[in-house]
Amino acid sequence: MRALVLTGPGQAGVHEVEPPAAAPGEVIVDVERVGVCGTDVELFTGGMSYLRSGRSWYPLRPGHEWCGRVAAAGQGVDGDWLGRRVTGDTMLGCGRCERCRGGRHHVCADSAEIGISRGRPGALAERLAVPVTALHPLPDTVDPTLGALVEPGGNALRAVRAAELGSGERLLVLGTGTIGLLVALFARAEGVDVHLMGRDEEALSPARRLGFANVWTRPSLPSLRWDAVIDASNAAGSPGLAARLVEPARRVVCIGLAGAPSTIDTRELVLKDVTAVGILGGSAGLEGAIAAYARGSVDARPLVAATVGLAETAGVLAGHRPPGAGPGPKIHIDPRR
Repeated sequence: MRALVLTGPGQAGVHEVEPPAAAPGEVIVDVERVGVCGTDVELFTGGMSYLRSGRSWYPLRPGHEWCGRVAAAGQGVDGDWLGRRVTGDTMLGCGRCERCRGGRHHVCADSAEIGISRGRPGALAERLAVPVTALHPLPDTVDPTLGALVEPGGNALRAVRAAELGSGERLLVLGTGTIGLLVALFARAEGVDVHLMGRDEEALSPARRLGFANVWTRPSLPSLRWDAVIDASNAAGSPGLAARLVEPARRVVCIGLAGAPSTIDTRELVLKDVTAVGILGGSAGLEGAIAAYARGSVDARPLVAATVGLAETAGVLAGHRPPGAGPGPKIHIDPRR
């Protein structure tokens, strides 16, 4: 089958590889759609920290935001999965340790991440092997575009839940990339008063197109009560800014990752009695994201600027936008093309 393979920093191409076989407890999925995200770009450029720690290595087959249809099932898998449209959890815990048994498999010390770490092949390929325990069925109302947005949507929904806001309370989202916009969409669906802050006026355009009127740059940000602040940016100074801006005794949620260490003055947290929460992975939010997409309370499809074939993925990873791409921040790949 065809698969995208990263062979070194800045080196990627479509290779003919052996198709996966379903091991016991696994299924084989015919991949319909895959989202390209910042993690994939970091793996391509060599900037991903996992490459330095030894958690990831080349050659590597990326892709962890995906959906598809179950084509084969291994020993011990219920045959009812065959033919079903599915997406899946990126985080694969060992299933045996205390963290996994306690529902925290996403932080298992021995975990593998599909398309990211421990040599687990990703979805930028025609077929993908996935443990049946990681699968989530997709209803017919969730099309391939939304199906490949479940994983980032699960991350965003977890961040919104961690903010612990009630309807009508005010949220400030730092960052207007895919995750920041998804956070805003899920928060709006919960009745939250959403404001977004971007780096410049151009960065605010996608939020305005999604119907968000309260969008700001740092100089224009009004002096309001922020009942929670979610940092979905990659700016090293954003967590500290979030702690300064948030209402005392409320919450700062960090889901963005900077390329350099972030600084935060813990006196801001202590003297304001602020709770700071980190979000890693969408595992606990996947079902909620699917449900929101299925009932139409969140429509994330405008975030996708273009869908291209597997052969164009290397260019996308290198930062090239496909000809005719729309204004959204996300590019999708159809490996069948």
